[in-house]
Amino acid sequence: MLKKRIIPCLDIKDGLVVKGVQFKNHEVLGDVFELASQYNRDGADELVFYDITASPENRVVHTDWVEKLAITLSIPFCVAGGIKSLEDATRLLDSGAEKISVNSMAFKNPRLIDQIAQKFGSQALVIGIDSSDGYVHQFTGDPTKSRKLEIKTTDWAREVVNRGAGEIVLNCMEADGLRTGYDIQQLKKVSDICHCPIVASGGAGKPEDFEEVFRLKNVTGALAASIFHKKIWPLPKLRKKLLERGVPLRKMYG
Repeated sequence: MLKKRIIPCLDIKDGLVVKGVQFKNHEVLGDVFELASQYNRDGADELVFYDITASPENRVVHTDWVEKLAITLSIPFCVAGGIKSLEDATRLLDSGAEKISVNSMAFKNPRLIDQIAQKFGSQALVIGIDSSDGYVHQFTGDPTKSRKLEIKTTDWAREVVNRGAGEIVLNCMEADGLRTGYDIQQLKKVSDICHCPIVASGGAGKPEDFEEVFRLKNVTGALAASIFHKKIWPLPKLRKKLLERGVPLRKMYG
């Protein structure tokens, strides 16, 4: 069985880490670099950084803090936010990110998926899908601009994989921030039709939630935010608990 990844997710707004509930009412939870350094020490397998207002504000993730992260961290990390061209992807990967994630902008230009995968390989490209009621949503980082698209989540997942995406992060919006468990039903629908790795996002609240979601086909990673940021389940404690329950985790870096 493939080793599973525990991935803290850091949503960034105005240079600070924030977290909301169902993509709304964000509260500030700390400094990007302080939290990232802590998770690096605590045994995170990877980190994901979402500049949540970049797409709604029609800008791209700034490379200066990506470069600083590359110097600070010893673990792989992925960045996302407003990437809309091959040039944007190139700058971020050249700045030290191991992966880049494209979400809203991929709907406007699906060919971008092909272009990035062809130049850098599928392993460098993650597609984020924000899903609710089985449909894709766009610009979820800004509640005033968020909108539902007439695209079924499963249809979009098939398309991005066929175009070369190496991984999908499925953000289940109904479960986001509630800490009541991952949306197993929705994740199963996507993981059953995709041959690429799936990362579950939205709803983590306790070790059993990770154990349950890792049983799904193709789910190799699980994102979580508030349980780490608020120290409800610190990473070392969570890793120890999951290993005791027989969950096959990657070995810690370092």
